[in-house]
Amino acid sequence: MADEISHNGRILSITPRFTTVEILAQSACSACHASGLCGVSGQESKIIEVPTVPGNWTPGEEVDVCLRRSMGFKAVWLAYVIPVLVLMGVLLGLAAAGVKEWLAGLAALAATGVYYLILRLFKEKLSNEYAFYIKEKL
Repeated sequence: MADEISHNGRILSITPRFTTVEILAQSACSACHASGLCGVSGQESKIIEVPTVPGNWTPGEEVDVCLRRSMGFKAVWLAYVIPVLVLMGVLLGLAAAGVKEWLAGLAALAATGVYYLILRLFKEKLSNEYAFYIKEKL
């Protein structure tokens, strides 16, 4: 489906709360235009936990692990675009205000660090928004 990002995976274990899935690396990942931003490309495998939903899943079963494409774009904004805007905004703002360059640079780095700390504090809320889901392999 065009509105989702999916990876091949294999179910490792199932608990009432989480299903543990190993995402298998594909040779097609290297040709993908988003491989530089994807957390799966360039790795042999990655293990993730997906909220368990009722179904006839069994450990060892091959499945597709999916995420809505819009959530992927939102992740890129939160992880890359906004921090660069914070860094450049603070750096250029302080430089325009006449602050010494080295101090403006340190303040810009500190502001970016604070931004990532805030993201870390909201990790639980964000992880609820970025829920992967499992689809039967077609």
